[in-house]
Amino acid sequence: MEYLNERLSKKKALESRTKRFAMAVFKYLDSMDSTLANRIIGNQLGRSASSIGANYREANRAESKEDFVHKLGITLKESAETEYWLDILESRSPKSVAVQDLHAEATELVRIFQSARRTASSKSTNQQIQSVNRQIDKSENRQIDKSENR
Repeated sequence: MEYLNERLSKKKALESRTKRFAMAVFKYLDSMDSTLANRIIGNQLGRSASSIGANYREANRAESKEDFVHKLGITLKESAETEYWLDILESRSPKSVAVQDLHAEATELVRIFQSARRTASSKSTNQQIQSVNRQIDKSENRQIDKSENR
């Protein structure tokens, strides 16, 4: 029971973290000058940064292990896209501490979701292997039963 509470607590903490990240990105975007380039970058960055938390929440409410892994993959892609747009901003404003901080957090989120997806995928694969092995065992047992009945 304690293990389940700890997992739930970690999920909630990461959901909260992704929300805070999106809010920090929005705050930064509100402070940017309204040039054409900044509007294009800001639009893409705002969408991908807010999508991280939305997709992670959806993953936590997945209907199956495969659905969870799939939605974590989407979360990872959105994190990587956010990191890309922050790379662009960092190139345009290399001395911006705010952009550097956002970029560091995006990079950390990419690492977190890569690790989570890898772990979830391996568990899913192991479960699939166990299922196949059970099917093989059942099949072998049926063949043995048939041969004994002859």
